Amino acid sequence: MKSRIFFSFMLVVLLAEFAVLILFALPRTENLQDTVAVNEVLKTVQRDWANFDEHVNGAALDYVVVDLDGALLYRTKAGLSESVNAAIRHKDTILDIEAGGSVAGRLIVYNNDARIFQREKMTVIFAIMAAMLLQCGVCAGYFFYIRRTVIRPFHKLEGFAERVAGGNLDIPLQMDRQNLFGAFTESFDIMRSELKKARIAEARANASKKELVAKLSHDIKTPVASIKAASEVGAALSTDEKSRENYEQIIQKADQINTLVTNLFSAALEELHEFSVTPADMKSDELWTLLQNADYLHRAVIPAVPESMLYADRLRLQQVFDNLFANSYKYADTQINVTIGIKKNYLTVSVEDLGGGVKAEELPFLKEKFRRGSNTKNIEGAGLGLYIADYCMRQMQGRLDIENGKEGLRVTVWIALSGGI
Repeated sequence: MKSRIFFSFMLVVLLAEFAVLILFALPRTENLQDTVAVNEVLKTVQRDWANFDEHVNGAALDYVVVDLDGALLYRTKAGLSESVNAAIRHKDTILDIEAGGSVAGRLIVYNNDARIFQREKMTVIFAIMAAMLLQCGVCAGYFFYIRRTVIRPFHKLEGFAERVAGGNLDIPLQMDRQNLFGAFTESFDIMRSELKKARIAEARANASKKELVAKLSHDIKTPVASIKAASEVGAALSTDEKSRENYEQIIQKADQINTLVTNLFSAALEELHEFSVTPADMKSDELWTLLQNADYLHRAVIPAVPESMLYADRLRLQQVFDNLFANSYKYADTQINVTIGIKKNYLTVSVEDLGGGVKAEELPFLKEKFRRGSNTKNIEGAGLGLYIADYCMRQMQGRLDIENGKEGLRVTVWIALSGGI
C-alpha cells in the first residue's frame, strides 16, 4: 500500500514537471503595451512640455523624454534607453511629442517584455527545483523506509539463520511483527522454538540413554566379574588340562565382554567430540559485534575492545556469549556488567549479572554436563550451556572461569591472542 502511494506521488510530480517544461517550451506571445496607459503618458508629457520641471509620472510605465536633438529631458529611472537607436534595438515604443502644432521631442516608453520573460523563467526554474528537491526528499524517505522494513530485517534473518545453523536455539528473533515480513519472521521464530523443544527432548532422551547405558554397564559388569572370579578359582583348582583350558577360555571371554561394555559406556559419554570447533585468526573489533548480538535484550553496556588479533572460531565464540547472556536473562533477569581487558596472552571478557550468584559449593560443578545450580528449579533448561561454552573455549586454546562476583555470578571468557599460544 505504501509503495503504491509512493509511486503514485512520484508519477504526479513527474507529470507536473513535464507540464511546466512543455508550457515553458511553447511559442511565447509578446506582452503588448497598454495603449491607453501610453496615451495617458503622452498627454501628460505634452501638457507639461512648457514647464517640464514639475512633471510627475502618474502611470505604471517607465519612459524617457528627449528633445529633437536627443538631449535627455526626463526619465522615470536609470538604465532606460535614452536614444532612438537604442530604443529601436530594445523594441521600445517611440512616439512624437507635439507642442505648438509641431513635433518638439520624442517619448520612449520602456518595453518590459524581457523582464517579464526573465521573471517567468525564474519562476519555472524555482518550480522545477522545488519539485526535484521534493522528489529527492521523498526518495530519501522511501529509501530509509525500505532500509528499515526490508534491508535491516533481512540482515537480522541472516544472523538468525547463522545461529540456527550453528545449533544455537536460545536467542529469539526480535523483530516488529507489524512490518512487511512480520508473519514471515514470526514463522521463523516459531520454527526456532519448536527446534529448541525438540533439542531439549533429545537432550532428555540422551540423558536417559546415558543413564540406561551406565546402569546396564554396571549390571553386566557385576555378573561378568563373578563369572571371571569363579573361572579363575576353577582354573587354579583344576587338575585336568582340558578343564583348565575351558576355564581360561571363559576368563578370556569375560575380559572381552568387559572391554566391549567399557567402550560402549565411554562412547556414550564422549559424543560431543564430534562437535566441530575450527579456530583461526580474527580481529578483536569483531568481538564487540558478537557481544552486541548476544545481548539482544540490551541489558549491558558493551565497552570498547582493545585492538589485537584473536585465535578463535567466530561462530562458536558467538555461541559462547549467547549461552552466557541467555543464562543471565533466564536465571538472574537483571542488568549485566561487562568488562574487557588483556592479561598476558589472553583477552578476557567478564560477564556478571546482579542476581546474587550461586552457592560456593556448586561452582565447581556448573561446567559439567547436565549439572545446574539449586537456583534453577522450575526454570526450563538442559544444563548444557556452560558445558558447551567450556568445551568450545578449551578447543580454542582458551578457558572459562566461573565465580561469584560482588553482585552476582561472574563468568570470565579467556580468549587466546593470536601468536601468544
